[in-house]
Amino acid sequence: MMLEELKESVWKANLGLVKHRLVLFTWGNVSGIDRARGLIVIKPSGVSYEEMKAEDMVVVDLGGKVVEGDLRPSSDTPTHIELYKAFPALGGVTHTHSTYATAWAQAGRDIPFYGTTHADYFYGDIPCARALTREEIEGAYEKNTGLVIAERFQREGADPLEVPGVLVKSHGVFAFGKDAAASVYHAAVIEEVAKMAYLTEQLDPQVPRADRFLLQKHYMRKHGKNAYYGQK
Repeated sequence: MMLEELKESVWKANLGLVKHRLVLFTWGNVSGIDRARGLIVIKPSGVSYEEMKAEDMVVVDLGGKVVEGDLRPSSDTPTHIELYKAFPALGGVTHTHSTYATAWAQAGRDIPFYGTTHADYFYGDIPCARALTREEIEGAYEKNTGLVIAERFQREGADPLEVPGVLVKSHGVFAFGKDAAASVYHAAVIEEVAKMAYLTEQLDPQVPRADRFLLQKHYMRKHGKNAYYGQK
């Protein structure tokens, strides 16, 4: 993909946050990466979605240096960079403060597997990474946010393509995908699953997780080597 094509796709992905009602004002951002050149395209900081154009997207290298663009990149750029460094399979990252998912993040809770909607996209609970320490917050805060996310996945040996999203304690959502559009798709799924899980616990505060064999069936029929969901 040419860099101009990547900028166009990242711009459209950012507009998808508004379309799927995942953001208010400028509360989110999406990026995509050109792995061959080691360049990331990301939303500019604080620019409204209504005014934003494809040419406003900012290009940075994996060191965070702006290599193309007149605007400042998203303040969350260092987090995106650390995620791309930690997870080579990722092609896109989305960050939101969507309501229900952020409520789970503020509670510091993983989103448990309660049903098949969840299992169609996430091979297990959606994790909540730990709170950052005072030193991590007062230091390289955004970079450390990425490191804390990577720490959670690496500790559990989780695959970010099998569990394409994470919450960060007291913060919000980071969703992943093979490209920018896929990361937005997963951010939308996380919000809907978070809402379902919240309502489930309202109906039954003692509800157990659904059976592991149900998770296995639903995830694998869509993503496994013998998947049969959808068309060939």
